[in-house]
Amino acid sequence: MVPGGEGTVPGWGTIPRMLRDQAARHPGLTVIIDGDVRLSLAELRARAAVVAKGLIALGVELGDRVAIWGPNDVHWAVGAYGIWDAGAVIVPLSSRYKGIEAAEVLRRTGASVLIMGHNLDGAPPFADLLASAAGPPRQTGRGENGEDAEPGAGRPFSGLPELLHAITPEGVGRPGMLRPSRVLAAGEWISDDTAEERALAVRPDDLCEIMSTSGTTGTPKGVMLDHGQIVRGYWDWAEIVTLREGDRYPVIAPFAHGFGLNAGLLAGVMRGATLLPVKAFTPAVLRELVHDGRITVLAGAPPLFHRLLDEMDFAGHSVRVAICGAAAVPAELVRRLLLEAGLERVINAYGLMEGTVVSMTRAGDPVEVIAASTGRPVPGIEVKIVNDDGKPVAAGERGEILQRGYGVMRGYWGEPGRTAEVIENGWLRTGDIGTLDAQGNLSVVDRKKELFIVNGFNVSPAEVESLLLHHGDLAQAAVVGVPDERSGEAGRAYVVPRPGSAIDPAEIISWARGNMASYKVPRQVIVVDALPVNANGKTDKRLLRARAAEEARG
Repeated sequence: MVPGGEGTVPGWGTIPRMLRDQAARHPGLTVIIDGDVRLSLAELRARAAVVAKGLIALGVELGDRVAIWGPNDVHWAVGAYGIWDAGAVIVPLSSRYKGIEAAEVLRRTGASVLIMGHNLDGAPPFADLLASAAGPPRQTGRGENGEDAEPGAGRPFSGLPELLHAITPEGVGRPGMLRPSRVLAAGEWISDDTAEERALAVRPDDLCEIMSTSGTTGTPKGVMLDHGQIVRGYWDWAEIVTLREGDRYPVIAPFAHGFGLNAGLLAGVMRGATLLPVKAFTPAVLRELVHDGRITVLAGAPPLFHRLLDEMDFAGHSVRVAICGAAAVPAELVRRLLLEAGLERVINAYGLMEGTVVSMTRAGDPVEVIAASTGRPVPGIEVKIVNDDGKPVAAGERGEILQRGYGVMRGYWGEPGRTAEVIENGWLRTGDIGTLDAQGNLSVVDRKKELFIVNGFNVSPAEVESLLLHHGDLAQAAVVGVPDERSGEAGRAYVVPRPGSAIDPAEIISWARGNMASYKVPRQVIVVDALPVNANGKTDKRLLRARAAEEARG
């Protein structure tokens, strides 16, 4: 057992060992309900092992990257645990991604296998989205030494030569791709002993996931996290949240997001809660979860809880814990959830992909602490606030939040230079601005980076700008975040047309909806003759943000 401050962390060390121990202790406990499908811990372990055998049959080795692309459902959950059982590193792709975005992540991480689920009703299959950006398979024969005559030949997508296998759902067959039944049949040739040896060979310091996070250079970064830190971090998170056996916990955040995967799919299995994956969130889904789903734990941004209180009959609910996870939560909202709705706990927390869980409020904290701070650091994590010179500031003074401890990422995949920019002597520079009060409560007051947050998703202006420039009529693009009542913040794009091109802002927004995740799509597009520049010749984002604020006031 490892001391954990709030309790103790079981000595599993890895996700495969955790799953085996939980399945042995509570085999019949239902951990996932997806429509008519109910999966017990024993069934999850058995199905994950079958997936692992199929991946091993495809040649997946320890440390290989396997990507998974689909909405929250039981297939995603089983696939994730199967990837971990095979000793591979999961590379989640957002179900909101379009082909350009997915291809970039696959290319950057060198994923050798891609598992695809069904897209939402009415949306194109993921295989078709990717083929539009990375090219369909190209069969050209072999060279003199038996190798592919051209790069990409014999691969499911010609523009992704390192992707050896793509698995499509049954009924969505595409040339060069595999059906799940064929992969599972191949896995029958792998013995149970071989698969079990592979799962138990995984070590706590082996990577378990590479999570995409928005950056400021136009290309998302791949955050490397290992089994030991993820198991410890989300055991402690679940301990503070009081997630437990018997809880019914809807996972609204996408499994491809760090919160949905780790604080949802992983924490739920570790604690024996019943998970209800939510494929697509709507107000109707929320009403059903509260009234018919008998949910007991609910996580979301403050607007979700405002809607819950203002628009729905909250009588007779079973919710006991609300997890808000925002820089600031209105004190009145906290009071209403505790007094009007009768919840036992309202929790605020702070974390980031590069640093796992950083701080959380605790039981007994007054409303003012929950509303104005993200609580104290979790066990094993240190936090300090520094000025621009890297010197610690006094209590209550603003500065950049630095974090040190087991939760700090291993680095950015394939980018040691960018890793060195944010980690020095074990301290992670979060890029967030905050304060620490005399009791050690951390408040996040601003972002040093240009990122803005749309419905809980970090959005990198540089990434959106890079995607917009795939539109053939744009010469330049600059994106800033602006306040928005519906989503907290939204993107506003200032674009310069290419010579001879006439730009329709509505058409640009429509194009963006077809080529990038919905939360990245600018809410407004403003056509300008030129972008303002600073003394270094770079786009002056400060001036654009001031212009956006002035336009909003107007």
